[in-house]
Amino acid sequence: MLIPSIDLMGGKIVQLVQGDKKSLEFDNFDYWIERFSKYPLVQVIDLDAARGTGNNRAIVNQIVRRLSCQVGGGIRSLETAREVLDLGARRVILGSALLEADKINMLFAATLASALGTAALVFALDSRAGRVAIDGWRTRTAVSAFDMIRVLEPFCDTFLYTHIDTEGLMGGIPMETVNAIRQATSRRLAVAGGIKTQREIDRLDALRMDSVVGMALYLGEISA
Repeated sequence: MLIPSIDLMGGKIVQLVQGDKKSLEFDNFDYWIERFSKYPLVQVIDLDAARGTGNNRAIVNQIVRRLSCQVGGGIRSLETAREVLDLGARRVILGSALLEADKINMLFAATLASALGTAALVFALDSRAGRVAIDGWRTRTAVSAFDMIRVLEPFCDTFLYTHIDTEGLMGGIPMETVNAIRQATSRRLAVAGGIKTQREIDRLDALRMDSVVGMALYLGEISA
C-alpha cells in the first residue's frame, strides 16, 4: 500500500532531505488534500512539534477532518495521543516519547496500549547510521531499530521504519535493510526513505511492507 506523506513546517507542506535541508515547499493544501483523497491512509507529520519549535495543529485538524490519517510529530503523552485520535486521526505515531536517556520506555508503551488499544498505535523507528534518532531526527541515540522492536512489539499493531540516510534523496530505499526489519517483526510494517518508483512500491508490497512516499509524489515521479 502506498501511504502519501504530508510533512508540515512553518504552516506549509515541506519535503526535507535527510531531515535537514528543505527541498520543497507548498501552501496549496486543498490541492494536495484532494490529490491524496483516493488513498486509504495518509501520513501527517508536524515537524515543528517534533522539534519543539511550535506546531501546526490547526492545519493537522483541517487535514484529519478530510482524510484518513496517521498523525505524528510532538506526540509525547497519553493525553496528546488521545486528543489527536479524538480529532479524527485513525492512528497516532510516537517515537521520541518511547526513549529516555537511551532507555526504551516500555511502561509508557504499555500504558498507551492499555488506554488506546494497539490498533491506534504506530511506533516510529527513525534510523540514522543504524541508530534510532529522536527529537525531529536531531538526536541520535544508542538504540537500534531492532532493540525497539524486541521490547515494544507487544504494544503496537504497526511499526514505521524510516531510513533517514536515504530520506528525500530519490535513490531508492535499501532493500536489504528493510528486509531485515521485516523479518524482525510480525507486526504491520510501513517503511520510508527514498522510495521513488511504483516498481519499488510493488516489490515492498509483495514483502508485506507499506510504502510511505513524499518526495516522489510531489515531484511527479509517482502518479498521485
